Amino acid sequence: MFEGCKLGRKVPKADFKEQVPALRTDLLHEQRRLRHTQIPVVVIVAGVEGAGKGEVVNRLNAWLDTRGVQTHAFWDETDGERQRPRYWRFWRSLPPRGEIAIVFGAWYQAPIERRVTGHCDDSQLDAELTRISDFERMLISDGALVVKFWFHMSERDQKARLSSLSRDDRSRWKMLPPKKKDFSVHYNRFEQIAERVIRQSDSGLSPWYLIEAADRRYRDLTVGRTLLDALRARIEAPEAHPGAEPHSHAPSLPISESAKITVLDQVDLSQELAAPAYRDDLHQLQQELNELAWQAYKSSRSTVLVFEGIDAGGKGGAIRRVTNAIDSRLYRTIPVAPPSDEEKAHHYLWRFWRHIPRAGRITVYDRSWYGRVLVERVEGFAAEAEWRRAYAEINEFEQQLTESGIVLLKFWMHISQAEQLERFKERERVPYKQHKITDDDWRNREKWEDYKLAVNEMVIRTSTENAPWLIIPGNDKRYARVVVLRTVAEGIRKALTNPDTDVTGYLPRPRGCGAG
Repeated sequence: MFEGCKLGRKVPKADFKEQVPALRTDLLHEQRRLRHTQIPVVVIVAGVEGAGKGEVVNRLNAWLDTRGVQTHAFWDETDGERQRPRYWRFWRSLPPRGEIAIVFGAWYQAPIERRVTGHCDDSQLDAELTRISDFERMLISDGALVVKFWFHMSERDQKARLSSLSRDDRSRWKMLPPKKKDFSVHYNRFEQIAERVIRQSDSGLSPWYLIEAADRRYRDLTVGRTLLDALRARIEAPEAHPGAEPHSHAPSLPISESAKITVLDQVDLSQELAAPAYRDDLHQLQQELNELAWQAYKSSRSTVLVFEGIDAGGKGGAIRRVTNAIDSRLYRTIPVAPPSDEEKAHHYLWRFWRHIPRAGRITVYDRSWYGRVLVERVEGFAAEAEWRRAYAEINEFEQQLTESGIVLLKFWMHISQAEQLERFKERERVPYKQHKITDDDWRNREKWEDYKLAVNEMVIRTSTENAPWLIIPGNDKRYARVVVLRTVAEGIRKALTNPDTDVTGYLPRPRGCGAG
């Protein structure tokens, strides 16, 4: 695979100087065009040690307008990164639409390093590469351009380059963390593993560009031209990428309208709880939850609570009974409204990833990522292809949360149409509840059957073994609130007493090539 990167190609200094001005001008032109598109660009810079990756990134920053370029390096992990799922750090580095992110190593760095050092085997590496391919496919389907550069050179050229760098106290090589330098010692092994990684993650959607790096001028010109061609092709043919399906504002429901029976029709809404029993249960469960929240904090176990439900279904009341039991320093409530301009400029999951809690903390989502397959689907805000692929994207997202040790509980608060009508009328009648009712609530009520069908498919496709849906009968508010409190307490207690979970001061990492 790497024979083409060991041919000794060179560019004379005079030719380099002659070609750079036109290349820089063209790159800046395409970057200006990019700003007016919906295309985020991710440039991955990876390769063997000593290939000059840092020099290339500096060159690109010099050639491009840095106001539209972000650069990210993942040499080590901060405490905040270690306390969250591994991909949290990558989601935070994703650029908004119309801008470029240059990423050292990206999501490939840890798998390669861990396989070289023997911390994972081939099967674990392959599993991580599958996750990477799914991640890149998701970004590309959302409109991103992913350009991947692998910089390579022969072992002889690498030794000569590193020998020169080691004599220069100001070289970037001298500044690297010691562990990064060790990989140059295992050239053959590193090359074999790199070939496996590139072969399995190379695709028509996100191909690898192998760059011969022995000659700096050839290397830099090749990178500049390749990036220019990729930008130009993507900007001039936006319909060519797999996420460019035509947007339809007419909702398309795959489940037949004649399918009258859904999972919501099986919910027993007659269940009730008397006031005296409610007061006793509420006091006991809130006291238990307070103690469990502190135990989870001390054990570094995080919790994510997702609340969805029909309008007036009781989400707010249930959330308040949960948060009233927990010290306010331990939790955050995220009310999910229509996305801001900044959030629209990213993949729809970006705004949820950014709020994943640190070790021992709790995040409560008042509505969530399921809006993509509910309101966005029913109201036609998302194209059919967008919400259809969201099921798999959501399942992968939630699997990463639970793999990292997070307690994930998802609640659907359900009530009958008649009960919803009574609550709507009460909100209009009671002055301090009038802010809860809007014209949109009445309009959404007219689409009850559409929402019911969307919820049915959501539950079927995203209620998984690691993240099942919990459908809460909500006609009786007291009963629903107690069930939610009891479920949250039991979920945290189970996680704290699970002997198979490795809790070591930070969130447990899955044992594999992706683990940090």
